[in-house]
Amino acid sequence: MNGAAPESRTRRRTRRAILATAASVLARNRTATLAEIADAAEVGRSTLHRYVSDRDELIRATVEDSIEVVGQAILDARAHEGPPLEAMRRVVMAHVEVGDRLMFLFRDPHVMREYGVVEPEHPVEHDPVIELIERGQAEGVFAPHLSPQWVQRVLWALVTAGIEQVESGRMSPHGVASLVIDTLEHGILAR
Repeated sequence: MNGAAPESRTRRRTRRAILATAASVLARNRTATLAEIADAAEVGRSTLHRYVSDRDELIRATVEDSIEVVGQAILDARAHEGPPLEAMRRVVMAHVEVGDRLMFLFRDPHVMREYGVVEPEHPVEHDPVIELIERGQAEGVFAPHLSPQWVQRVLWALVTAGIEQVESGRMSPHGVASLVIDTLEHGILAR
């Protein structure tokens, strides 16, 4: 999907729609064909082939685009601004909003490895979610006895569970973020 000439707005918009649809379709069905993805994107196969030559190229482009979209969503959540609890709520909403991208990238651990994305051996130097958790712990908002990495994994698990509920039709997309936030903040104990 890389060309020497700059893309027109229409071409960029079509490309983004194809990649977003590919992430959504492939998150649910890893074996989806180019024809199925084109159909879901509401473009013809010939249009799809103007952007990618084969399925492998589509998956590679979708991985790259999804990493960018997820990263931008987390940045847009402004985890470093405002009270930690409000910032965490924005982070949860950002994760839920890019749920298809997250599920595409992380549901199958081989996807990123097969397409050249390797997990760093050491933690990322500036992880905005870890930094938010640490700030919340320092301010007495989040439990100090839990490691920030544990809290982040619990957040990911809750977001994943919420997205799976939407995928299965058991929950509307609108209710997921508030359910994840409520469970993250209060656990499962009766109040």
